[in-house]
Amino acid sequence: MRLLDSRRLTGPNLLWERPGAIIDVDFGRRSPDLVIAAWESEVRRLLDDIGWQDEATCVRRYEGGASLAISAPVDALYTATEINDAAWDAVQDLLEGGHRQLLRRVARQLRAEVRDEERPRLQRLLATARRHAVPIVLDSREVSLGLGRYSQCWELGAVPHPDDVDWSALGSIPVGLVTGTNGKTTTVRMMAAIGQASGAVTGVSSTDWLSVGGAVVERDDYAGPEGARRILRSPECELAVLETARGGLLRRGLAVEHANAALITNIASDHLGEFGVQTLDQLADVKWVVTRALDARSQLVLNADDPLLVARAPTAPCPITWFSPDPRQRVLRAHAAAGGRTCTLRRGRIVLCEGNEVTPVVAIKRIPLCFGGLAQHNVANALGAAALAWSLGVPPTAIAEGLEAMQASDNPGRGNFYTIDGVTVLLDFAHNPHGMRAVAAMTAGLEASRRLLIIGQAGDRSDADIEQFAQATTGHRFERIIIKRLAKYNRGRADGEAAALLKQAFRQLGYGAGQLREAATEVGALRSALRWAEPGDLVLCLAHEDRDGVRTLLEKLAQRSAATG
Repeated sequence: MRLLDSRRLTGPNLLWERPGAIIDVDFGRRSPDLVIAAWESEVRRLLDDIGWQDEATCVRRYEGGASLAISAPVDALYTATEINDAAWDAVQDLLEGGHRQLLRRVARQLRAEVRDEERPRLQRLLATARRHAVPIVLDSREVSLGLGRYSQCWELGAVPHPDDVDWSALGSIPVGLVTGTNGKTTTVRMMAAIGQASGAVTGVSSTDWLSVGGAVVERDDYAGPEGARRILRSPECELAVLETARGGLLRRGLAVEHANAALITNIASDHLGEFGVQTLDQLADVKWVVTRALDARSQLVLNADDPLLVARAPTAPCPITWFSPDPRQRVLRAHAAAGGRTCTLRRGRIVLCEGNEVTPVVAIKRIPLCFGGLAQHNVANALGAAALAWSLGVPPTAIAEGLEAMQASDNPGRGNFYTIDGVTVLLDFAHNPHGMRAVAAMTAGLEASRRLLIIGQAGDRSDADIEQFAQATTGHRFERIIIKRLAKYNRGRADGEAAALLKQAFRQLGYGAGQLREAATEVGALRSALRWAEPGDLVLCLAHEDRDGVRTLLEKLAQRSAATG
């Protein structure tokens, strides 16, 4: 029996819509019912002792453990984590030692911490903002009222009296959330181009950067609540598109209480086993958290070809816009027949449909990232982006202009082609079986004398996930495979262990020892591939650990190749 993780929940999350604190626990050999009952008893006693009688508890069970949460005032979340930790200590003490005096000592200390952390003026400000229907963005350092160009921000220690706030100057901007397993970042980048084409200063938070008005503000992984808050507080922002990744949803929850629209691209195996998310159904539940920010006025955009999303659709809190490249798709046709909104392809063009009204948008051949339809995963991403933009009120002409304007160079590290001395190199970020199959399907349509794959996997995937990553290449034979070690992403495994599992999986797929090579770094793998390759060959390079280094080298070599002609 052990504690796995303890953290704050700052917004709507997998368990509920309330802020609070959560712990993930492993039951070990203990009875789950006994452990949960003991925790409920101990944490309830602590909550009552410090005067939080109105706060609630919530339990999410999974195989071998559970997530145990308590709600808490939004200005006392650090104290809430200590309450939950103390309750768990008491459970362990009770079940393993039996010393019942622990909570009495802890309660006195926590009451003092609550007094230190609570901020009555902040609570009055938040209550007044809710009465004015003004959006709130809150973290441990700052609070902002309103969104984007209609927002104002204060440090928590310097919030104004509600009477000193110009409430008429505060308001909202359109907000779209993008989640799913694959395609999130590309879709968000498409949305940025669409937003700019519409004339709105568009703010984007994503896996790779924050950007406002097309200018990168900072480069890093900002697909969680921190990145979302920074965009929502940008005084220039008129439209916000927020990539909302699994990790941020599980660690903290959503950064916003309300969004105008949300898109879920797809559900596929990735990062299973973390935070008690062990199955695809449970992963779908995590992605579905974005619907907690939607209401009857919002729109939910869903992939009609994803059965897990289709199964959850009846629980959506708002109207749905379905998308699929196949206009005859069963879910799409039924929804359209009922007068619902859909986004699909007709005669090679993206169309927006509502009832009998069909609005042509743009031909797929005019969208650079779709490569004439060869990149079917980007066709799906374009459909999702078009449907989301439509849901946010962007006119079809701007959707077309944005999708046509976005070039492969605007989507670095994802579907980028380079020609180096007659060798074609495709650089991509595929990192799970679903992504691998999409990229492999794209390259299957390319002519090549020989094919080489550069591949690697992070250590936080299970043995079965790593094997399935290799199996996703089935049907696309490579003359050589270079397996990267990815030491930066060992994540609990021994150095080279994940690479060895990949090598074993490829041997089982029929590759001989002479076809398989290893490389210590991604740049080293690329150099090795280019030494082997000859004019007419295709190199599929999956870059994860050093994407900037790989891209820089490819651009340098491609420019030199072009110059020497």
